Amino acid sequence: MMKIRSLDAYQIFDSRGNPTVECAVGVEAGLVGYGRVPCGASTGQFEALELRDNDPTRYRGKSVFAAINHITDTIARAVVGREVCDQDAIDASLIELDGTENKSRLGANAILAVSLAVADAGAKTKGCALFEHLGSGKGSLLPLPGVQIVGGGAHAHRRLDIQDFLLVANCARSYEEALEVTHNVYRTAAELLSQRGLVAGVADEGGYWPQFAGNEAALEFIVEAIRVAGYAPGKDCSISLDFAASNLFDGRCYRLDADNRRLSSEQFIDFIVDWCRRYPIISIEDPLADDDWVAWRQLGNKLRRHVQIVGDDLFTTNVRRIQRGIEDGVANAVLIKPNQIGTVSETLAAIEMTKNCGWQPIISARSGETEDAFIAHLAVATNAGQIKVGSFSRGERMSKWNELIRIGRVLGERGRFRGARVFDSLSPLYRKI
Repeated sequence: MMKIRSLDAYQIFDSRGNPTVECAVGVEAGLVGYGRVPCGASTGQFEALELRDNDPTRYRGKSVFAAINHITDTIARAVVGREVCDQDAIDASLIELDGTENKSRLGANAILAVSLAVADAGAKTKGCALFEHLGSGKGSLLPLPGVQIVGGGAHAHRRLDIQDFLLVANCARSYEEALEVTHNVYRTAAELLSQRGLVAGVADEGGYWPQFAGNEAALEFIVEAIRVAGYAPGKDCSISLDFAASNLFDGRCYRLDADNRRLSSEQFIDFIVDWCRRYPIISIEDPLADDDWVAWRQLGNKLRRHVQIVGDDLFTTNVRRIQRGIEDGVANAVLIKPNQIGTVSETLAAIEMTKNCGWQPIISARSGETEDAFIAHLAVATNAGQIKVGSFSRGERMSKWNELIRIGRVLGERGRFRGARVFDSLSPLYRKI
């Protein structure tokens, strides 16, 4: 076992060019582990707190110097000298040191940067890949990608209300084949948009940001792109949607501004069920607001056996909230984002709870990402089976897809891929092939 010799932190920038935290943990052997913290735009009210300076004279209030100072001062005094591979104990000490429910004293970005760097340094001291270290050598499952084709919501200035329109390659027999199918549909979509003069750039996560007439027009377009690319919708490729519905709910109704519609919870549920009947939708994320628990239960009763219902803002990678969701039967999958909860250990605990109840964990990036590929290793280490990174463009996205290719090569014959078999328990409502 090797001890932590040094702890450093400094400001770097995420994929939007906004400040974020990088931490460097040095160990006795001269090795250094790094942790880089992503940032979300569509953040849930129950997430751990990302500490910003709010000084309008520095980076328009977005600087993170206070969080950095917490690392180099308070946290360093508590961590330097600890055994680097004792992740659980170090994370527990960080949680205790902060002492708040949402990590608001030191900042979840400060705490996570240290936790990630400790994990990376631990792997380097063992001389093994990060996924082997995180999973104690038990991880071998390459995840099925969910890849954004069209972006909307908070990631695309709300031209569309639905935040993510993603492609799932049902037909893929390997991780690399899933990327090939995705490449074909993504490029076909670009050609179709270009032919129609609808291209208006890309959204924060790399998906296209076109000028559609409304939300359903985007859905129809993706079905068309799947067909033109040579695949059968609902058989070879399916659609995953992230409604990010907390951003649509005004306390009384769900606002679909692109369609000029206002829907009650009951009407919005019927709206979603109707889409699932008419389009090849296999997964819906945050279909309702994070405090609309009654509606979540109603939707779960209607759709839980037919589509993957994913809680993101509802659960925020928090075991207490996930436990409530399990007891209430509101979903069957949990989106996992380390920066929602703030430590590697708590993230692993959330994944374990999700899997133990028979639900699906989906490892996810944030809209403001770094080039760090930690989540690629996390997905394999925990045999999560699914990953959501963003689109099939932009370096901060491709770094994760590419790292999974490298992990697959490290695994060799040990590597597994379940692909769309993660959905075997579901009976989709869409039957038109």
